[in-house]
This record gives sequence, C-alpha cells and structure tokens, in this order.
Amino acid sequence: MPVVDGVMLTDRVEDFELASGMRTTRQATYGGLALGSFGPAVAHYLGCGDVFVQPGRVLLLGCTCGDWGCHPLFAWVDVNADVVRWADFDQPHNPDRDYSAFGPFVFDRTEYQSAIEELADL
Repeated sequence: MPVVDGVMLTDRVEDFELASGMRTTRQATYGGLALGSFGPAVAHYLGCGDVFVQPGRVLLLGCTCGDWGCHPLFAWVDVNADVVRWADFDQPHNPDRDYSAFGPFVFDRTEYQSAIEELADL
C-alpha cells in the first residue's frame, strides 16, 4: 500500500473524495496492488513498466475486491534524478471526477526507489 507522509494513499484519496462531494459515505473501494503483478515493481512505480500503453501513467491503487480494473486510481509519474512526483490523478470509471486539487505528491528519488526495492524483496 503506498504511503504518503505516513498516511496510506487509500485514506488520502477517500478523504479527498468525501470532502469534494464525490461520495456520500466512507466506503472501502480502493486497495493496494500485489507488487510484481505488473512486472518489476521498481519499473512500474517509476512509470517505465511495460504493462500500460501510456508510459508514465501508473496504476497506484486497485479495488478491494482484488480486481485492480474494477476501481483503479491512476496518476502521472514524473521522475528526474532527484525527485519522483505523482500528479494528475484520475479514476477512469468516473471521468467526471476532478482530482486536480489532489496532490501533487513529491518524493526523494533515492528514498522512493529504496522503499519499493525493500518491499519487492519481501
């Protein structure tokens, strides 16, 4: 499960959706992904995996039912030598939802990559 500043990404996005009027109740819909399901975890989370048609657009969350395509959350991942940035989130099954005020989230590149590598090794 991705964590941003100590808070699970699922909690962050669900709180944002509630506050933005996108939902009326706090219901569990988003879930984490099984690392390695989309190829090497580091490549996937750096936006250079070979699973999706659009390089840089990364699946960050799937659905709690286990089918990632049921309720996915995507973001564009911008990577440079120093930082990794998640921005421009979208939920393709609800294209009318506006996530422009959600994020961006910026991570130190070395810490980001190390965290993914540590999880992938488990």
